[in-house]
Amino acid sequence: MPAALYALALGGFGIGLTEFVIMGLLPEVAADFGVSETVAGYLISGYAIAVAIGAIIFTAVLSRLDRKKSLLFLMVLFIIGNLLSATGPSYELVMVGRIVAALCHGAFFGIGSVVAADLVAPNKRAGAIAFMFAGLTIANVLGVPFGTLLGQATGWRSTFWAITAIGVIAFIGILVMVPNNLPRSASKGILSEFGIFTNPQVWLSMFITILGYGGMFGAFTYIAFTLTGISGFASSTVPWLLVLFGVGLFAGNIVGGKAADKNLPKTLITLLIILTLILVGFALTASNQIATIAALVLMGGFGFATVPGMQMRIMNHADHAPTLASGANIAAFNIGNALGAWIGGLTIAAGLGYTSPLWAGAVITLAGLAVLLIATRVRGGEYATVSTKTLAPLGTH
Repeated sequence: MPAALYALALGGFGIGLTEFVIMGLLPEVAADFGVSETVAGYLISGYAIAVAIGAIIFTAVLSRLDRKKSLLFLMVLFIIGNLLSATGPSYELVMVGRIVAALCHGAFFGIGSVVAADLVAPNKRAGAIAFMFAGLTIANVLGVPFGTLLGQATGWRSTFWAITAIGVIAFIGILVMVPNNLPRSASKGILSEFGIFTNPQVWLSMFITILGYGGMFGAFTYIAFTLTGISGFASSTVPWLLVLFGVGLFAGNIVGGKAADKNLPKTLITLLIILTLILVGFALTASNQIATIAALVLMGGFGFATVPGMQMRIMNHADHAPTLASGANIAAFNIGNALGAWIGGLTIAAGLGYTSPLWAGAVITLAGLAVLLIATRVRGGEYATVSTKTLAPLGTH
């Protein structure tokens, strides 16, 4: 893999850490500012909303600029945002820091996906995108548990100081390792870029992402309740069980990328079928601890294995503006996260028990599969069956 991919992966690691580590630090943040845990939780939802907004706006604005400079600008935003989180004397300033950091999230992965694809041969693009997203998965495997331990031991602000330092290192890595001669978008302006949304396949790809990924994330959102309330694990073991989930994410991301490079539509269809079955199996066996551990790893693996393929699908259908399409799909991932969590919460509130988010996740994922099958049959869907080996380099059309 080109050295530049390591710099992109490090940036992804820092961004993933920023997004998820706050979950383990909410009690400390709430106590420090004297707010309820519900109010402290707005630091998570505020971040997610800003990701979806920034993914579209920043990607569109930066899409015609030099991609390396765009990535460097986004890392500067990331550094400023986390510096505000580390030093903000009030809850409101920390929220501003979270929003500033989040604005770079979608655009970084959107632009970074295109850059990663441009750095390798056509038949290795999904694998290159998966390599960049590996930083995000590693953040779940190692970054979140250790970031939480650091924040609990030396104060929650120390974690954000550490993330700020990671951002500085990633900035230097991108500056030094990412080539200067990256291809630019061939579109004629922002309005031309937004023309991709006249293609039904772009919208179908986003719906596939919202449903296909949202089902897994909705189940994951309430997994701690399932593990303690149904599987019988002690709450102290939950962080380490989530590490196993993160291991699944990491492995699935790499394997899914390689499979998507060989046959994109077949890979996505197969993964969504298996993920649906895993969620159903998890719901049926959640009272068995051994089965739960296996299902947790498999849910993470097959859930995140869809990510490289979902990114490639929308980029293939928007070849004249792949950067905006990629950013829009990052927004779709976050919409899926919110949708899955909302529906999972409704099932619990309805008194259906702590396995109900798993059942809801299976239904949502199955809906994503249905949209995918329909998308391959409507006008333009035949392009989804073209191997990525036959596509011209992204950004050169």
